[in-house]
Amino acid sequence: MAEYDAIAEQYRDSKRLPFREVIERRTLFELLGDIRGKTVLDLACGDGFYTRLLKQAGAAAVTGVDLSAEMIRLAEREEQARPLGCKYLQRDAAAFEPAEPVDLVVATYLLNYARTGGQLRGFCQVCYDALRPGGRFAGINDNVRNPPRGTGLWSKYSFERSCPFPPKEGDAIVYAIVNPDGSRFEFKNFYLSPETYRRAFESAGFRDFQWVDLSLSPDERDNPFWDDFMTNPPIVAFSASRP
Repeated sequence: MAEYDAIAEQYRDSKRLPFREVIERRTLFELLGDIRGKTVLDLACGDGFYTRLLKQAGAAAVTGVDLSAEMIRLAEREEQARPLGCKYLQRDAAAFEPAEPVDLVVATYLLNYARTGGQLRGFCQVCYDALRPGGRFAGINDNVRNPPRGTGLWSKYSFERSCPFPPKEGDAIVYAIVNPDGSRFEFKNFYLSPETYRRAFESAGFRDFQWVDLSLSPDERDNPFWDDFMTNPPIVAFSASRP
């Protein structure tokens, strides 16, 4: 995770980009619904951005887990400065076991780091095993249903997304993000087909996996600026539950 240690502050700052709030955040919390009183595990929590929002939305307890030491340092520093009661652990999400089952697992950009179907099944199994019966697994992912055909489509939203087309299993999807201060950084996701995702969730024990289309904040729905993003969505939500 040296790559993410090196870009931790830039990745944190990218949460201020407009699409994060009016599309990404809106979609996630609309999907989650009422989480008051629930115990939540936030896998690949990064600097704790969503961990904090989950707690502020009324979750009883939220634990953020990330492999990057620098990301966890930033999360803990924010918790110390503005305490919410969030707990953070530097652990590998691919092998994480909570002390007790939780009501909800959230994974915002975790699954798209799997390079193979086997790695993806491993992520899904960890999430399934962390849930109590009836618990939910939800999050945001690179939109493998809409692989990029070029690099310029999303540039007006302050990022680029590129990969070979048509992509093969395990091909890198490169994100290049330009922050509000003009700084630019890159990181990689990996392409696996929608069918590979379906099989991974089913193999882990989930029976109701579904992709969930993006939602735009109501006050932006008449703004044509977002038309390209919503017509050619680079990201997508997902949901599943443990029987």
